[in-house]
Amino acid sequence: MPTRRARFRTGKPTVAAIALVMTLAACGGDSDDSDSSNAGGNGLERSSITVAALPLADDAPLYIAQDRGLFKKEGLDVRIQPVQQSIQALPALSKGQVDVIASANYVTFLQAHEKGTLDLRILAEGARVAPHMMDVLVPQDSDIRSVADLKGKKVAVNILNNIQSLTLNAILDQQGAGRPEYRQIAFPQMGPALEKGQVDAVHAAEPFNSAIQNDLDARVLVDGGSAPVESIPISGYVTTRGYASDNPRTAAAFKRAITAAAKLATEDQSAVREELPKYAKVTADQAESIRLPAYPATTDVTQLRRLTELMRKQGLLKKEIDPGTLLVK
Repeated sequence: MPTRRARFRTGKPTVAAIALVMTLAACGGDSDDSDSSNAGGNGLERSSITVAALPLADDAPLYIAQDRGLFKKEGLDVRIQPVQQSIQALPALSKGQVDVIASANYVTFLQAHEKGTLDLRILAEGARVAPHMMDVLVPQDSDIRSVADLKGKKVAVNILNNIQSLTLNAILDQQGAGRPEYRQIAFPQMGPALEKGQVDAVHAAEPFNSAIQNDLDARVLVDGGSAPVESIPISGYVTTRGYASDNPRTAAAFKRAITAAAKLATEDQSAVREELPKYAKVTADQAESIRLPAYPATTDVTQLRRLTELMRKQGLLKKEIDPGTLLVK
């Protein structure tokens, strides 16, 4: 893999997680009245949608739909609230303070659904794994030379018991390697943690993956999207059953806009690379080298079952969940 020397701005965590609660409370407090009056003649139950989103490449279709008028075309006014981890917005979604979470890590939300803390519905797929859109990285001089060396080592993941550990465990199991000890560290802080030796490796997604490679000259130990998890779904646009059933036309309009944006992102990657500097803290030049995930325009139940079956195998789900029953038609 060629080494790229342009430096990314990983930075420190923003105050978005703190501001989210206050902002969403303000948005949620009067949304019903404003939405009812704004829906007017466009046939929607409500016009305004609040979406919590992460600064990841996964979310590019959301910003494409916003900037290219795809939401407006559907009669929607979409308000985007940044978060560092999708799990931070889960309580707000449950309380109706946000309507949709973009780049929602499927594992977290399927677990919440199973536990009864969230009545989950999936509006659209967000992203699937693509080659090197997330990698396990180690320092250049690390004595970790193969996946077998990860056994017992400290590996940073954005959220514990989630898509990153799930997929890496599957890769390690296939190769007969032992498992590491996972440490929860938000993506923006993975680079500093690796540099300070707080962890032995990091499992980073784009744009943080490229940032850490460039900033620290970190070495790729293994592609996080390699066999047996190639093209597995990792995130989606999720809401609650209550929201989807109360607002079917609004949900359908949002889904159409995201579908159109996903098709555009797939057909023209330059559209994605134009959006990344606007929300992911990378420059236009840096955005050109980021490895993008796949943006499915349709939700494939068969692919989602690969994920739920893997979760069952690793004990992250206690019972079978048919993802087909969770899709908003």
